[in-house]
Amino acid sequence: MIEDIEEGHDVRDDEAVSRFVERFAADLVEAGMQRMGARVFAALIVSDSGALTSAELAEQLQISPAAVSGAIRYLAQVDLVAREREPGSRRERYRLYNEVWYETMTRRDQVLTRWESTMRDGAKVLGPGTPAGQRASETAEFFEFMQVELRTMLERWRARQEATRADGAEEP
Repeated sequence: MIEDIEEGHDVRDDEAVSRFVERFAADLVEAGMQRMGARVFAALIVSDSGALTSAELAEQLQISPAAVSGAIRYLAQVDLVAREREPGSRRERYRLYNEVWYETMTRRDQVLTRWESTMRDGAKVLGPGTPAGQRASETAEFFEFMQVELRTMLERWRARQEATRADGAEEP
């Protein structure tokens, strides 16, 4: 599937793209993502449109439609992809969300809030003077710190993206 990209007329090496997909998927698996979900996610990332059908994914990854279905179900549950119908067709396409990494990190902030609250409750239950209570309290403080830093970092990213878009709009 060597792609001739309309704008730049770049020709891609299918084997190199496949190796990249598998390498990135392996990185995602090592970080805790389901293996097939990681492969499908990586395949969507390398597609120019950010959207592929089940048949396209199965062909590209050399996997069964059932494997695609399970991977998509997982990716939809963790809010990394959306299902959409092709106009005039019964076929579904699976699309990456816009700003998928930004949105994923924003959801991490919600997870950190929940974990911080749980650890603060745990520190009370364990007793603030006990080693376990102190560990739980320190963990809660770490999660609180991470939330502040994550929010600040996401705000800087948003500002950077807006500045980049504004700079791009000014060019002839």
